[in-house]
Amino acid sequence: MLLGLVGKPSCGKSTFFKALTLADVAIASYPFTTIKPNRGAGHVKIKCVDTDFNTQCNPREGYCTEHNRFVPVEVLDVAGLVPGAHEGKGLGNQFLDDLRQADALIHVVDASGSANEKGEIDKPGSHDPANDIRFLEEEIDLWYFGILKKSWEKFAKVAFLEHKKLAEAVAKQFSGLGVNEAMADKLIGELKLDAENPLKWSDEELRMFATALRRKTKPMVIAANKCDIPEAAGNIIRLQKQFPDYKIIPCSADSELTLKMAAKAGLIRYIPGDSSFTAVSESLSQQQKDALNFIKANVLDPHGNTGVQQAINSAVFDLLGYSAIFPGGVNKLSDQFGRVLPDCFLMPPKTTALDFAFKLHTDFSKNFIRAIDVKKKLPVGKEHILQNRDVVEIVSGK
Repeated sequence: MLLGLVGKPSCGKSTFFKALTLADVAIASYPFTTIKPNRGAGHVKIKCVDTDFNTQCNPREGYCTEHNRFVPVEVLDVAGLVPGAHEGKGLGNQFLDDLRQADALIHVVDASGSANEKGEIDKPGSHDPANDIRFLEEEIDLWYFGILKKSWEKFAKVAFLEHKKLAEAVAKQFSGLGVNEAMADKLIGELKLDAENPLKWSDEELRMFATALRRKTKPMVIAANKCDIPEAAGNIIRLQKQFPDYKIIPCSADSELTLKMAAKAGLIRYIPGDSSFTAVSESLSQQQKDALNFIKANVLDPHGNTGVQQAINSAVFDLLGYSAIFPGGVNKLSDQFGRVLPDCFLMPPKTTALDFAFKLHTDFSKNFIRAIDVKKKLPVGKEHILQNRDVVEIVSGK
């Protein structure tokens, strides 16, 4: 799974990426600080299943803090996009191509309205963040439209003259963007487009189809960043009303980064996504205390969290519908090295017991006998749909 961070320059995207990953990246308030895409591991947060067994887990990947399991997810931070990106402005085509493999997008928006469309810093409230959402939608839609338009006449003619299924040709053209034949076929039907003679499609219909493909293959959550700036409050309410189809999450990437760094330094106790922190060091300077008090008063108290953890969780669990599944045994939760519940896998919607067996090892799926719901201690069949936080034992013939 790969999540893409997108947004215009100076929206706080690189800070958001660093707050998610603690990766060493350049952060500055001027356009194109990020040129090459940054990759790192963010983490989704779930209540660990070790509490169900009154034990403490020992993750091989990620970590567990106070029975909060953090499971790694790859995150890609591309350079800021500017209007005309699909035409190559601001190296836009390169940046858009970096997003091809992304399963979902987190769009970081400057909710305070402090930066213009080019990412040049201005005073808070001087720009409408709603325009940032619209512009990014349009740029990605036009990117998809360009890919579709480039070869449309050729494969539309082949599909019509040779009576081949149009959805198959579309899926082949967009395979690198996650489009499959069933998806294309369904969208053609939903949009009531002429599947028999695609040569009749107008540019408007092509654009509509491209937009539908983008929405399906690049679902998006909006991280309304810089929520600690006073002008952001009204803007966020307005954005939530104007874009009801999007999950819009108030965020302060700068606050999350500050809290994580303070926790790493042993100054405070803070678990990502929590609504509070606790000072644990007597060596905090007055400046540090003032900064922490500012975060509490302007971010945690009014919003309940910094929004950064909530954004990545929403992308994985709400947009993509993934579930966290743990392998384990009814009689033994530990592996050969004594690590308790060492693994947790993020699995796509409607994952079956057989799918999970294949994820663990191809031999498990080939020789599958049954699976066992470890919490309930009940056997389940290969077509059983697994649920979030399930613990599953696979019984195979070999």
